[in-house]
Amino acid sequence: MTSFMLSGTTASKISSQLTHLRHQMGTPAVGMVLTLVVVCGESEQYDAVRAATEAAREHPSRILVVISRDANEPNRLDAEIRFGESTPGEVILLRLYGELTRHADSVVSPLLLTDTPVVAWWPGECPDVPAKDPIGMLAQRRIVDARAAADAVKAIVGRARGYVPGDTDLAWTRLTTWRSLLAAAFDQPVGKVKRGGVEAVPGHASALLLAAWLSDRLGASVKVSESEGPGLTAVRLSAADGDIVITRSDGHLATLSRPGQPDRRVALTRRPTSELLAEELRRLDPDEVYAAALQRLAKTNRS
Repeated sequence: MTSFMLSGTTASKISSQLTHLRHQMGTPAVGMVLTLVVVCGESEQYDAVRAATEAAREHPSRILVVISRDANEPNRLDAEIRFGESTPGEVILLRLYGELTRHADSVVSPLLLTDTPVVAWWPGECPDVPAKDPIGMLAQRRIVDARAAADAVKAIVGRARGYVPGDTDLAWTRLTTWRSLLAAAFDQPVGKVKRGGVEAVPGHASALLLAAWLSDRLGASVKVSESEGPGLTAVRLSAADGDIVITRSDGHLATLSRPGQPDRRVALTRRPTSELLAEELRRLDPDEVYAAALQRLAKTNRS
């Protein structure tokens, strides 16, 4: 990978440098399918860039990493362009100083790939309403992560108030394998589910979403209770023909128990951020199931 530093630069100079590098290295931009804008702090950028780069192996992208630095310094834009065979697409780190920290959208807009979707991702602290944020307004999809909040439960409950189609949360994405396994558990009729429970470590945002999704789909009360972890550890559903139970005590393997069938061991590994991000980049349409789960969660917490 080749890295180029541009200090005290502008968006137009960055675009010119990208064009020069593509001609020099013979790598066209037409193979890239989207622009991923990552908004993060300096302390988060290493892990965020690594996850975004891994996700880009499945979705070649122009990755714009927006890092706001000292707002009290003179206006300045520093850029680092990473380019090469080990980087699927282009990675541009943008460090903003002074007034630019409050106008990141004016820096990002000229660098967006034309005629391709824009996805914004906040791996750490995020706006209360991402769709109203200047960067969020540029994007068709907006990805946040309640787990990064100081109070993950408060964060995920508050998502419903500012939800706009196109929003999603990695706390929801972490549930994909759980939801798939639970759906498979109903391949054989088990009768109406009367009640249920989700067990997880205290303050687990995904547990709240899973309980809300199950309540919405099954029309039954599903409560959240605490466990010793790691993460989500169990789902228990009481149905007319018996109990459906999924337990996972090590974060890797789960046991599925269903009425009248032998217990089955299944892989249910906790996935890295890069896989979660790659999953979200596969779909650019609104996630209506997530929206329904949020609405149910908001309704439950009002009552």
